[in-house]
Amino acid sequence: MQWWALLVVVYLSVNRAAAQHHRKALYPSAFRIKRGTYSLINPTFQHSAENINLLFEILLAGMQIQGEEHTLLIPDEELASLRSVEKLEVICEDVLPKKLSDIRRLTAELVQRRQPLSWQDFERTVLTLVYTTQTLARITNQHQREAWTDSLIQLFRALRKDLRPS
Repeated sequence: MQWWALLVVVYLSVNRAAAQHHRKALYPSAFRIKRGTYSLINPTFQHSAENINLLFEILLAGMQIQGEEHTLLIPDEELASLRSVEKLEVICEDVLPKKLSDIRRLTAELVQRRQPLSWQDFERTVLTLVYTTQTLARITNQHQREAWTDSLIQLFRALRKDLRPS
């Protein structure tokens, strides 16, 4: 085999591996929804300006994402009863990472990312930031606080980097 043919094979292998890396899902659980509804595979909440305003209103109302219980709590009963909140519940309960190790894996992938986030991944990263902030507020152990704080900072930096114009 010629040296240039070997070089081409190596180049194509590296190029293919890089392409697969870029296609790797940041939130793989979005494609494994347990509820069995096809419409909830790869769920997203924000499909319109109305949904964006609703999410902002829900966050201002004091939405809480509980970790191990996998529950979404919205104190405002009227907001909580809206049908469109079902997808937000699925995202917060089934898609977002809740363990520190999973959040650290996510932040490591976000740091290496060179292209802008999809709007679905941006939404999920913002919600992960909300969850991380709420979890950090409940932690008393200093070592755990430092680890969660580091993850919070990494999520914030990834979002800020994504918002900067290219």
